[in-house]
Amino acid sequence: MPWMKVSGLSCTFRGKRVVDDVSLTLRAGSVTGFVGSNGAGKTTTLRLMLGLLRGEGATTFLGRPLTQWSAPARVVGAVFGGVGGHPKHRIRDHLRMVAAGAGASNARVDELLETVGMTGAAKMRISQLSLGMAQRVGITQAVIGSPRVLVLDEPSNGLDPHAIRWLRGFLRDLAADGVAVLVSSHLLVEMEQLADRVVVLSRGRVVAETPMEALLSYAVSKRTVTVQTSELVELAGLVKRAGGLLEVTGGQKAEISGLSRVQVADMAAVNGIALYRLDEQSPSLEDFYVTIAQEDFKI
Repeated sequence: MPWMKVSGLSCTFRGKRVVDDVSLTLRAGSVTGFVGSNGAGKTTTLRLMLGLLRGEGATTFLGRPLTQWSAPARVVGAVFGGVGGHPKHRIRDHLRMVAAGAGASNARVDELLETVGMTGAAKMRISQLSLGMAQRVGITQAVIGSPRVLVLDEPSNGLDPHAIRWLRGFLRDLAADGVAVLVSSHLLVEMEQLADRVVVLSRGRVVAETPMEALLSYAVSKRTVTVQTSELVELAGLVKRAGGLLEVTGGQKAEISGLSRVQVADMAAVNGIALYRLDEQSPSLEDFYVTIAQEDFKI
């Protein structure tokens, strides 16, 4: 049984369809990246999933709507940036109130403060927190009840590189313990080191859903080799016979697709063709997102 199943979520705002028939499934022990450019509809979709906005479609957690669970904090936790609490409350006191509502102990609060590196700041007031500190406390708040599903909206906002590395390890550890994690981001490169699967949203619609490994393999298949040689005609013939394609870009320069840099180098060496330049470029995930958003890639 999936930990969370989303079926046909849709939402219209002021006559505009901002979320359109979104469906996805989260299973135990997985990290799913929910990616799309700013304005793609990610946050709205997450709020629909959790019942924070009204719309069409349905979301179930372990086979039941969230409203049918007597202790929802033990089913799903959510992070939408910052801390949902009174600005004058101190961090430890606030988290103890959250823990009481989730049926968790004060010891659980202290354990998590240590885990997220906030023990030394536990007496600070919510209003005194930096953006990065607020993100850590918000994550702590979401997992106090040890939920089966964790939903995070752009959780790395405000975090420095060290904290992002910590977050990545923290979420992978949760997944290893069986939690189903859904992380939204507009940065595909973040997902490369975190997610098992990626769901891509564009203009409110899912345009791709695939294992991260397949996404990266597809990106590698789009790599190109740039060469410079005075023997482009001879090289073009060799490339064609090897199953590749050479396109002249100007002067003695050309781009080759369908072959790797090593294959091109070996081919030139065997046939006595002098290369003055030989570079290989693979599209970055950020560049590759443009292709996905244009619905060129669907699985």
